[in-house]
Amino acid sequence: MKNSSLKISIDGMMVRRTSLWHEKGSAMIELALIMPMFTLLLAGAADFARLAYASIEVSNAARAGVVYGMQNRNTALSLSGMKTAAINDAADVAAMTATASEKCVCTSGTTVTCANAGTTCVSPGRILQYVTVNTTATLNTLFQYPGLPSTLTLNGQATMRVEQ
Repeated sequence: MKNSSLKISIDGMMVRRTSLWHEKGSAMIELALIMPMFTLLLAGAADFARLAYASIEVSNAARAGVVYGMQNRNTALSLSGMKTAAINDAADVAAMTATASEKCVCTSGTTVTCANAGTTCVSPGRILQYVTVNTTATLNTLFQYPGLPSTLTLNGQATMRVEQ
């Protein structure tokens, strides 16, 4: 096969330029070798982004449940209402569970039951009521990654004082 060359003069020096006709397909071969790695990297980034989004949703759901419960003393007693608010907030996350609880303490720091709180706090102490919502979701990765678990458990928790 013929190797064509062209002589060019640069500042009085003769430079020989050879055409690279025998390297025409090298870019396609390099692309074919690198493309599987790029595809794997893109799939891993998409899977990571999906898990990060679900984690944010689970945390925000716990906060939504607490915001529902902290409105007043009546909503603080509605544990099922707080759970429903949390689950409805994270409709994109399948199989999420929520648990809600309430706690009453006196300003002195003594923990009391919320039903008897009015009679057990020493005067001039007052009752502080808190609600807590915990959310949990289990997600599977789209692909098996070496050294990483294929199932992840995401947790969210929020606590707020009830408006009085």
